[in-house]
Amino acid sequence: MRSNPASLQFVDSDNLLTNPQLLNLLIAENLTLVAPMMESRSLYSNFWCGVTPQVQLRQTSVDHLSTLSELSAKHGFLIPPLLSQGYYKRTPDYQPIREWKRLGCFPVPMVHSTFFLDLRRESSRDLAFYPPHPDYSWAFDDIMVFAFSARVQMYVCNRDHYGFLPVPLKAQQNVEDETESFIHTITEALNLYLHLSFFPAEPIIFLINLKRRLDRRTRMLKTMASMGFRATLIDAVDGKALNTSQLQALGIEMLTGYKDPYSGRVLTRGEIGCFLSHHSIWKLVHQPEHSVEGVNNLVEADYSYWTLAYALSQQGAQKLLAVQPLTKMLPVDEFLPIMFNKHPNVQYMSHFEPRDLKAFSVEPLLLYPTHYTGEPGYISDTETSTIWDDEAVATDWDRQHARKTAQQGRIRPIAQNSVTGDSPPPAARASRDEL
Repeated sequence: MRSNPASLQFVDSDNLLTNPQLLNLLIAENLTLVAPMMESRSLYSNFWCGVTPQVQLRQTSVDHLSTLSELSAKHGFLIPPLLSQGYYKRTPDYQPIREWKRLGCFPVPMVHSTFFLDLRRESSRDLAFYPPHPDYSWAFDDIMVFAFSARVQMYVCNRDHYGFLPVPLKAQQNVEDETESFIHTITEALNLYLHLSFFPAEPIIFLINLKRRLDRRTRMLKTMASMGFRATLIDAVDGKALNTSQLQALGIEMLTGYKDPYSGRVLTRGEIGCFLSHHSIWKLVHQPEHSVEGVNNLVEADYSYWTLAYALSQQGAQKLLAVQPLTKMLPVDEFLPIMFNKHPNVQYMSHFEPRDLKAFSVEPLLLYPTHYTGEPGYISDTETSTIWDDEAVATDWDRQHARKTAQQGRIRPIAQNSVTGDSPPPAARASRDEL
């Protein structure tokens, strides 16, 4: 090891760097102290754009001046970037930087967790986490002490994507919450440069995936691997490849009177492919179910939509197959709530007997889609298709009235997906199922 290194790269142990060119990119900025903007599942990052004032000298322009020399020239003396000794303050500058609406390297009063320090510069010699600067008299906090000692301007850069960090825990959270939070961080980073091994786990998990959707398959396999799950990959039936003779050979008929509740259209070939994919798995469920001790806080499922993920017992699979759904087909996410007698359309339900499937869910939700209908990046191979009995009639999701997305706003607050990534408070978590 060199006794006099030219630079230092600070990285907290729970920060995940995903850009192999990170050091080269930071060195190229030619700055004394610069941080790569780290991402999280919320707006949280590793920099501040403002601090709360605690002394009479106000910090009015440090967030906006391009260099510390401008500040020095304006006031006639050197002022440390964290001159106010305060704590985090939300400013209008933060979100445009965090969301890449403004690109570049920006002077900020605080960086932490991951940053680069050029030790060749004389101004870096006074930087220290400990002991605190003689003039520092506030509560001991490592990043605050370090920032106070910084007599150089700190910068944060967002010209590229560099890595991820976990959202901080709340005071009432524990190590289990931290573990869960870090798993979220890992899954966000998986699409980039992390490579994880698979670990055996029970129960058997089937992953339905279209062969032509390699990006989704890769993301899901890596996500499950990060949580210790191993999946059995099932090639989905591609509705685009189905023709009329194949549908006839399978004995598929659409449920009389069925129309999509949002667009009013009939069944699509994409929806048929989706149903057949799930149907093939139901026939593979041979393992009898076992009771789960200590789980008494499941909630009864109401009318559900989408089949993102579900656990199905052998008895449940037999109930689904027994009603011969291929002869009166409708979308699988309409069929399942019919079978547990919770569909709003009584006419549809009348075609299926018995409807005694037992369905349960948990709050807060354990899974949610990466994209809701209409959001940037949303893709649907069931909606973007053709109608089931005429390949010439194309279908697509309603781009003006994405009502499925709007439904999220009507979910009880405790079950909604958090925008900030915060975990629910203890009172809410007490009812959470641990399956």
